[in-house]
Parts: sequence; structure tokens; C-alpha cells
Amino acid sequence: MTGPLRDTAASALGLYIHWPFCQAKCPYCDFNSHVAARIDMERWKIAYLSEIERVFSENPGRILTTVFFGGGTPSLMDPDLVAEILSALQTAAPQANDVEITLEANPSSVEIGRFRAFREAGVNRVSLGLQALNDDDLRRLGRMHSAAEGLQALTTARAVFDRVSFDLIYARQHQTPDDWAAELHRALAFEPDHLSLYQLTIEPGTVFQRRFDQNQLPGLPAEDPAADMFDLTQRICEAAGLPAYEVSNHARPGAESRHNLIYWRGGDYAGIGPGAHGRLTRDGIRHATETERIPEAWLSSVETRGSGETSITGLSRREEAEERVMMGLRLAEGISLSDIIAIDETEIDHAALAEMQALGLLHIDGDRMTTTPRGRPLLNAILAKLLA
Repeated sequence: MTGPLRDTAASALGLYIHWPFCQAKCPYCDFNSHVAARIDMERWKIAYLSEIERVFSENPGRILTTVFFGGGTPSLMDPDLVAEILSALQTAAPQANDVEITLEANPSSVEIGRFRAFREAGVNRVSLGLQALNDDDLRRLGRMHSAAEGLQALTTARAVFDRVSFDLIYARQHQTPDDWAAELHRALAFEPDHLSLYQLTIEPGTVFQRRFDQNQLPGLPAEDPAADMFDLTQRICEAAGLPAYEVSNHARPGAESRHNLIYWRGGDYAGIGPGAHGRLTRDGIRHATETERIPEAWLSSVETRGSGETSITGLSRREEAEERVMMGLRLAEGISLSDIIAIDETEIDHAALAEMQALGLLHIDGDRMTTTPRGRPLLNAILAKLLA
């Protein structure tokens, strides 16, 4: 691509803002989230605004296309703080006319009451963490809302925001494929534009891992029923007009998360907040950025050093190519082989590709490589083979 279109793509930038606090830590969660008795909103505001000024002064000429407030539970933020952050961004950088501004939310009554204030602050997309539609499973997952409260939050969010997504977790304790199919049909009856549907995994360092190791998580589905639930998810959502555009994300055409597509397509994004990561291209080199993970350490770093970053590392061409393959094969659209070769200036391992094709795990059509429906749930194994 040449000319203005390429220039616009090269200057585009997403921004991830991490709010690290939750009311309670969910036992399955391995995100950088913390429970705090008291939060000094003014101190956090000053730190966020300082980081916004630094990031955009270090990356001039970038056009802001997406903002994503993640966490933690960003809907616990004071709406005035969100408004000040978004106002500062308008001053710091030019923005796309259709900038996407997403905020993750939990369906508690406190957070529902803030939806209109978040909309007035400039948020135009909400991602709701429903996770389950029955009370027993919500309790097992450590969630603090009921199924009724979750559905009320969904109804309210749809009345306030033009774009609403919600999350569900499947392969839960004592859940059968028939149970999941019924729950998914119930979710689809709300006619969502976007769904994030995740298989429950036991992540290292979580409460669930400790319980699992002590045989205290009875009823987790075996491998075959869990695989059946994945297949059901694909068939049911596709029939409802929400095909999987990414392994765990389903959307009506045009309703995809534009911010997350930046990650999966290898675009540039900055990360602000405790534990936030970024990928920034400077002088033709793609850099990985990291920040302090502990909230107090991040705040102190911003206040004393003028930066929450702990490192910025230039990626080798090989690392960049591997990352593009790893992220791009998560997408239904797949990756361009010539793009990967252009990044790394080495040949693709044709023997590995031929083996994956013969097994029916990869499909190659001209320059485009995608995972097949059979290969998608085996993506980690495919990547291990391709990147060996």
C-alpha cells in the first residue's frame, strides 16, 4: 500500500488504560487486579494525565483511533476521572472521527448507576462481564452479582450505549454441552452485536489453581465435552449471524472490537497504568513497552521519574514476525504470508505448513493463511509447530 492510506495506517494508534482495582478478586482471574480499601482518585488522575502527556509527546503525529479502559474493574472509576482522561486525550493527540472508546464494566447496581455519566464523559462502547446466566455458577465463579442483576445491567447498557458487548464463560463446573447450548441461546435472544465467549481455564497462580491442585473443583468437564462446547459455540453463533472473527470473539459484521483488532493485526498501541503493555513503532523498529505492575509502585514511578514504564525493548525482525503469526492466526481472516516474509526476510517453513495442511489444521488460499474450524481449538499446538 502506498500514499495517504499507508500514511494513515502507520500513524494510527490505540491506547489501553489499565484500572487495577476490583471490589473482589475472582478466583479464576489472573489479570493484574487488586482490592483496595481506599483509592485516592485525585492522585490517580494526576498520574494518568501525566502519562498521557508523556506518551503522546514521545510519539508525535499519531492519530488516536481507539481507547480501551480495562482492568480490574474500570466501571468503579469516578465518571469525572474518565471524563478528565478523555478530555486530556483530545488535547494530546488528533483523533479519528469515529474513535472507539470502550469501558469494561461489571453489573453491580453501583456501576449500572454510572452508565449515563460514562456516556456523557465520552465512552461509546461497554463490555459487560456477565460470565454466567445462573446464580449457582456465578457464586462458583466468585461473582458479586446475580443473574437477574446481570441481565438488568445488559438492558440498561443497551438503552444508554450504541455498542454493547458481554462476556460468558463456558466449560464450568457441572456444565454439560446441552446446558451450555441452552444458556447460549438465551444470551442470543437479547440480539447482541458482540459476544466474548471464553472456555474456563485454570490459570497458574489463581485461587482456582490451588483448589484444582487440591481436588476442590469437582465437575469440571473432561476434554471431549469441553471441545464439544467449543464446537457448539461456533455453530450456534454462526447460525445467529455472529460468526467467530477471533477464537473467542463473535460479532455481527462491522461490530468487531476495533481496539482488540489492533492487537491481533499487529498494529501500534500504547499502554498506560499498572501492568499495561504496549507495542510502538519508532524509526522503523517495533518496540515492546512494560510498566510497573503494583499500583503503588506505578504511582510512585510516575510521580518521581515522570514515567510508569519499566522497559522499552526493540523487537528483532524474527520476534516481530513470530508475534504477527501468533496473534494473526487467532483471527478468522488469518495472515498474509508475504507480510510475514517481508518482516523477517526469511522463508516460511514450507514443510511445517504442508504438514499442518495435510492434517486439516491450516488452509492456504494464495497468500492468505488461516486456521480451519478443526485447527482453531488446537491453535497453541499449531503455533508451537510453526514457530519451532
